Amino acid sequence: MPGTTPRRLRLRDCSPPRAQRGVALLVAILLVALGTILAAAIAYENAMTFRRGAATYAFDQALLVQQGAEALAAYGLRLAQQADPQHTYASEGWAQPVGPVEVVPGVMLAAQLEDMQARFNLNNLVQQDGTPDPVQVAAFQQLLMMLGLEPKWAGYMVDWIDRDIVPSVPDGAEDSVYMGQTPPYRTPNRYITNASELLALPGFGRDRYVALAPYVTALPYGVKLNVCTAKALVLDAFLGHGDFSSDVQGLAKNRAAAAGCFPALSDYQAAADSATWSKISTKLQMTSSYFRLTSLITIGSTEFNLYSLLLQDPTGQVRPILRSYTAD
Repeated sequence: MPGTTPRRLRLRDCSPPRAQRGVALLVAILLVALGTILAAAIAYENAMTFRRGAATYAFDQALLVQQGAEALAAYGLRLAQQADPQHTYASEGWAQPVGPVEVVPGVMLAAQLEDMQARFNLNNLVQQDGTPDPVQVAAFQQLLMMLGLEPKWAGYMVDWIDRDIVPSVPDGAEDSVYMGQTPPYRTPNRYITNASELLALPGFGRDRYVALAPYVTALPYGVKLNVCTAKALVLDAFLGHGDFSSDVQGLAKNRAAAAGCFPALSDYQAAADSATWSKISTKLQMTSSYFRLTSLITIGSTEFNLYSLLLQDPTGQVRPILRSYTAD
């Protein structure tokens, strides 16, 4: 028919070219992809914000539970001191672990106290006048050798703490050595606050630290060793021979069976010769004032390890003097 051809021509003229249809489809795909990316980014940011909020809330919860554990520990230590103010020993009950116990729904606590005066106090290596304490240095050297470590680290630790910048002889290191490290640093020339400062000694290394860490601590100068709770190797380090460390299980059984302190100062004196006892007797006692509380707090699937250094004064009151997130 004569009229059909122009109509078909007009329809063909109004249709977009194939290239334009492809561009429009590509733009639509890109817009959808962009919208998807934006939606995913917003969802991810919202999820991260929620998780950060939940983590902050859980951390605050953990700190509150830790404070509750500190109060529980303080109560136990006060009872122990009231029962026997002249001695501090593990069988009094304060050393028994607590938990895991559900504090509130979904929050678990496991806690344990350790007597830090059962360890060798590194700050006792240097006296208040800045000079080395020969008795403490000898005991630390003996402890190192019993652990299979070089006794020279006693000299290094003395130089790390003492006031001068003159290296100890024959073993020691001062700024002249530390400034050659990468990165360079200087000795603090003051008492340490954490036993992990041993890692700053040049060449000491992690393996030596892992071996030594359970036997040493950093308490104020003059804090004495409690023979009632002291570790076997530390007891022997002061004696100069291996009486107690030769039978660690026997020492643990005797302490568990004893009605009080074991070994008492009289028992410990019997294991030492007279010359040794005259030197070490002023470094020892049978009570403790410094304890570390280890709190493992589980909230959901998240675990928090928190540590509190507790000080018990002569009146029996207990207060935290240091909180940290690592043991040493």
